[in-house]
Amino acid sequence: MAGTIKKVDIRPGVSVLAVLRHLNYRPWFALAEFVDNAVGSFVRHKEALEKIEGKDAKLRVVVDIDAASPTRISIRDNAAGIFESEFPRAFRPAAIPPDRSGLAEFGMGMKSAACWFAPRWTVRTSALGEPVARAIHFDIQDIVNDDIEELTILEKPEKAESHFTEVILEDVFHLPVGKTVAKLKEHLTDIYRGFIRDGLLELKFGDETLAYREPKILKAPKDKSGPALLWRKPIEFDFGDGLKVHGFAALRETASVSRAGFSLFRRGRVIQGTGDEGYRPAYIFGNANSYRYQRLFGELHLDGFEVSHTKDGFRWDENEQPFLELLREHLDSEELPLLKQAENYRVRATHIQLAATAKQAVNNTAQAMETRLPEVLPAVASATPVDTPVEEAPHKWTLARRKFDISFRGKTWSISVELSDDPSESQWLVMSDTPETRAEPRKLDLRVSMAHPFMVRFAQRDTEDVEALLRVAAAIALAEVLARDSGVRMAGTVRRNVNDILRDALSEP
Repeated sequence: MAGTIKKVDIRPGVSVLAVLRHLNYRPWFALAEFVDNAVGSFVRHKEALEKIEGKDAKLRVVVDIDAASPTRISIRDNAAGIFESEFPRAFRPAAIPPDRSGLAEFGMGMKSAACWFAPRWTVRTSALGEPVARAIHFDIQDIVNDDIEELTILEKPEKAESHFTEVILEDVFHLPVGKTVAKLKEHLTDIYRGFIRDGLLELKFGDETLAYREPKILKAPKDKSGPALLWRKPIEFDFGDGLKVHGFAALRETASVSRAGFSLFRRGRVIQGTGDEGYRPAYIFGNANSYRYQRLFGELHLDGFEVSHTKDGFRWDENEQPFLELLREHLDSEELPLLKQAENYRVRATHIQLAATAKQAVNNTAQAMETRLPEVLPAVASATPVDTPVEEAPHKWTLARRKFDISFRGKTWSISVELSDDPSESQWLVMSDTPETRAEPRKLDLRVSMAHPFMVRFAQRDTEDVEALLRVAAAIALAEVLARDSGVRMAGTVRRNVNDILRDALSEP
């Protein structure tokens, strides 16, 4: 059946359509623009939709990606559709909607995302209560080159109770494939978790329904002898001027470098902090090696704050630091100090986890010893015994150093602990033991080389790995000094042998 042809005015500013493909979108935020429109339509017309679909009416959005040439993405929903009265605004660039209280507030979402994805795209829609289906086609190059100011709307008869919108993107610039598809699913699930959780939205990728899995929250005592507590607390504070924050913060039962962090919501939708990109400002989370960084998470709803036009971040103005200061104060309030607990809590691995780790460690170490020791041990064993140096070795390429005093057996010891990055240093642990004088206390200096092949292989980025090996080095140095004080001759031989074995036998796979 031939359809009726109408026109829609897309002035002014059609030339802007050509530059939208260069926006700094990420694919999940671009796809989210279409879902936003569907959610907004469903919420606005929920009562009317329930009269047709029943009280259990649910919004369904289906994303299909076709990688076969010509590439294609379609996004279809069963919301109320685009009404004839909305067409002039819906397809004109930067036409701000009259109601900006929902998810569609800038008048650019569908246009900017569609133009970012593809040079040609089509919208098919049937509005609830209008006995017609409409289709409109955008070819950006033709529109810009020919300065087209009106587009054709093709109308065909449709049942009045029919309601849907489908956006079809053709010859896609940014086609999600491989791991990007998995990331898309993860991020979109996070963005719309609130609507999914409330049963309002069913979001599908092809035949797969996306479902949000709640992280398990840590249950543990505040101290070793106390009762087990659920480490979750409500967060709520008011900036004034209509700026408010509410939600919760908690600690993950299982630490995760990729999945910890806050998700920041606005109007029920996550704006910032999805997938492996949780909102983790250093002021609260510290560096990536901290336990806070791996355990702290939560959902915070920000009311009254503005967002970027791509809805992938907040426009903080001067409010982010005050926000962080208030948040940190709430997080570590004494009744349930999340930050302190995150830093101090340690989980002992299960027997199965320990067994797997132990098996791998034993196999790797034994293999290195079996391969390298027959060659290394003869030279180490025949080397001349050495004593502990009494003069401090020159300091070069110091990364970090700390000096402190202790009292032992009525004497003062001045101890220096240092990590260096001197590429010419062949020893893992260098130390000296300078006797006390009338003017100076006994001086013990120990230095571990981060440039040593053993440290390069096993301890470079993780603070705990570096700290663990530095503590072992300190124990070896102190044991050598105490052995020397007990009358052991040439006590430095053990440390010298450790250095040689680490370098020549145990630094390689």
